[in-house]
Amino acid sequence: MKITTFNPLIITRDPDATIELFEQLGFEQHHVKDNISEIKTTDVRLKNENGFYVDVAQGDGEYTMIRVNVDNFDEAIAFFMDHGFRKPNHKRASKTVRTRSSQYTMLVSPSGYILAVSQHIKDKD
Repeated sequence: MKITTFNPLIITRDPDATIELFEQLGFEQHHVKDNISEIKTTDVRLKNENGFYVDVAQGDGEYTMIRVNVDNFDEAIAFFMDHGFRKPNHKRASKTVRTRSSQYTMLVSPSGYILAVSQHIKDKD
């Protein structure tokens, strides 16, 4: 398993205010992904001139987690589970979400920090 990106992911009830804050810090919108999962959420990826990323998404709570994008999703999940990580207790948060371009799931460490493990699915064309 290779980690391809590693950055904060902020889930918030007010993504516009959070995005505006990071834009004032020099971040620019790099990528927007709409209609994610059954709740049709939007994820905005921001990047600054130094190459740092932060993702902001709308949610029904306030959570900050670490987004870990990998090249082998199944291997990553097995690795973290072998190290004591578990799926969240929340029904919706415990699902693996698959879109046309990615798949991701949330995992909780034994001490309580949250990872959003994802894999970008590249077109075979």
